[in-house]
Amino acid sequence: MPVIGDLVPSWAVARHRYDDVPGEPADVLFPEEAARMARAVPQRQREFASVRVCARAALERLGVAPVPLLPDRRGAPQWPAGVVGGMTHCDGYRAAVVARTGDAASIGVDAEPDRPLPEGILEAVALPAERRMVAELASRRPGVHWGRLLFSAKESVFKTWYPLTRRSLEFEEAELTVSPDTGTFRARLLVPGPVVAGRRVEVLDGRWAAGSGLLVTAIALPAR
Repeated sequence: MPVIGDLVPSWAVARHRYDDVPGEPADVLFPEEAARMARAVPQRQREFASVRVCARAALERLGVAPVPLLPDRRGAPQWPAGVVGGMTHCDGYRAAVVARTGDAASIGVDAEPDRPLPEGILEAVALPAERRMVAELASRRPGVHWGRLLFSAKESVFKTWYPLTRRSLEFEEAELTVSPDTGTFRARLLVPGPVVAGRRVEVLDGRWAAGSGLLVTAIALPAR
């Protein structure tokens, strides 16, 4: 079973769970959070609550008191001052990773079921070179759904990019290469990247893991 904490540096704190928090979601949410989810379907409410339980447990390890973690207009969590982080949830997995801003500039994490992408999605999200890579990986190592892994990695790229820019990053604006041997991936930005510690970011390096029907990807961009 992949564990997201194994994919991030020691200065990042990760917490995960494979099920939802028992009871009603409102029991573990701040009133502001519960109000934001009042019209969501029950499954979405449970996921929202469970991943925030993970996030608050991770924040506690940093010595940060529990606070509401509200999504912004794009759904990205708004973290307390001095903290960056990422959240993800899919069927059977919820996880959060946080770090101090002195250590990390941004964090992006994503989890997906290890299943084929719906028809037409790979063509919509992958560049020609990425589609060729996915086909080659599928022929060499058919035990992983590489198209879904590429999608997850691109999600982690966007989640890392967005807090630094507050702008969208289209799927075709980053070209990914995935290493099946090292459990790593690299995203080459095809548009000007954000400036971190006085240097423009041109590539984002991440790690991935697969197992027990799950795919997990993570990027932890250092602050320095």
